[in-house]
Amino acid sequence: MSSIACGSSGQLQNVDQRTSTYSGGSSKKNVNVERPQPEKPPRKKAVTGKISSANSHASSHSGRHHRHDVSIYPSKQPTKSVSRDSRDEYDHDHHTFATATTASATISYSTDDVNSDVSEAGMEVVMSSKDSEMEDISPVVEYKTHSFPAGKHTFTVDERYTMLRVVGSGAYGVVISASDAKSSKNVAIKMVPRAFNDEIDAKRILREIKLLKHMKHENIVGIVDMMPPTARYLEDFHDVYIVADLMETDLHRIIYSKQKLSMDHVQYFIYQVLRGLKYIHSADVIHRDLKPSNLLVNSNCDLKICDFGLARGINEAHAEGRGGTMLLTEYVVTRWYRAPEIMLACHEYSKPIDLWSVGCIFAELIQRKPYFPGDDYIDQLTIISEKLGKLSEPELDFVTSDKAKRFMRKLPNKAGTPLNAQFPTAKPDALDLMRNMLQIHPRKRINVENALAHPFLAPLHSTEDEPVAANPFDFSFEKEKLHRVRLQELIWQEVAHFRPSCLPVAPRRGGGEPGGSYRQKDP
Repeated sequence: MSSIACGSSGQLQNVDQRTSTYSGGSSKKNVNVERPQPEKPPRKKAVTGKISSANSHASSHSGRHHRHDVSIYPSKQPTKSVSRDSRDEYDHDHHTFATATTASATISYSTDDVNSDVSEAGMEVVMSSKDSEMEDISPVVEYKTHSFPAGKHTFTVDERYTMLRVVGSGAYGVVISASDAKSSKNVAIKMVPRAFNDEIDAKRILREIKLLKHMKHENIVGIVDMMPPTARYLEDFHDVYIVADLMETDLHRIIYSKQKLSMDHVQYFIYQVLRGLKYIHSADVIHRDLKPSNLLVNSNCDLKICDFGLARGINEAHAEGRGGTMLLTEYVVTRWYRAPEIMLACHEYSKPIDLWSVGCIFAELIQRKPYFPGDDYIDQLTIISEKLGKLSEPELDFVTSDKAKRFMRKLPNKAGTPLNAQFPTAKPDALDLMRNMLQIHPRKRINVENALAHPFLAPLHSTEDEPVAANPFDFSFEKEKLHRVRLQELIWQEVAHFRPSCLPVAPRRGGGEPGGSYRQKDP
């Protein structure tokens, strides 16, 4: 997909001044954006406007900064503009970060045949035989580190990365922006401290690393690198470092800013979400947690889907007897974006839940407020019925719970409010696409391929420029009982995809071959 070129008309300002500076002052950067016009096929019409950078890298290095995750594990987002509170949608925590000055250091690797006090002489990795067996990986011939404070934690990373500033802090760790001397690009580095203290969280981290490593797509955030563990024993592997694409803000912050959003911008954002979702669904994966804060955006309006920690697989060939669905937990997707079938205890659900979430985001982009801001399941389903209309008895055939059916029957007999009355400024074809996404009955909901081919997206749609995954994602690792040490081993192996010389995995205490083959660098 072509990138957005700069234009000169229209202006979108102040996406999120709270995240535009690290010192507490304002560091606005207005960037003209124009919809690209690629040569083949001619599919993109011009869209002009300006959007300010949410995270200026020219910012200073002290003061108060509001939490902003650009990472692959975004935390809940603060939102002063949303009128209705919900305990599992948003929080309002602010974080103060210490001045992040870089302190040089060198990691000592302790093995049975290397003295653990080796430091200033540097370290040289001795390539193992496994390095040559890994395809598409450049061997790491030398790995020297430096350490620096970032928030309440100390980062220890490859010297190729120089910290720019802290950009986020949440339940899953700290995120910094950094410059990469090797690629000459800026990246986001996520540190997950004590990653294995909670096995559920560690499994989520493993799942997301595997998924993002598998998915190569312009509209999906990508993992760039991971830091090799330095532990002598597997049990001492605690902190996980993930280097990912750096994005400046997210769609939630744009929606609740004072900036104007044209329908052309809405169109382009929705197109990119669907383009990425087509790839995800083609890998037999459902995201299960699509919401504005999980859609990362740059000042040129490029969008990437993130946070795959709740994703699950749908192998339709093996699930054919169940209509291509799997038994999945209902405790997924922030409530305001949850499909009705989840709230109605329909444990068999599939890809349509993601399309419902996109429909909710679509409506929120236009109205600049949540479309179904329910305080609980009953309130949520009542609001949905009031806005879209009560389902008839035959239309309740997808509801498997008798209790849920009784509740739906007792809802007020309302036909719903026409979408053109709810969204008077929206184009008819935009409302038609939204209507097809927000079908309460999941089998009537539009799929991602047909959504991309909808007339509303005709100026952008090009089948040959909407790639699909080469292979389904393999979720077989989920079937294994993953205890703490096994999770440490599996994530260590994932690091080896980027840093093959960290193999073999370190041994467990009390036996096994020593992991990692390192020797002191010759003077």
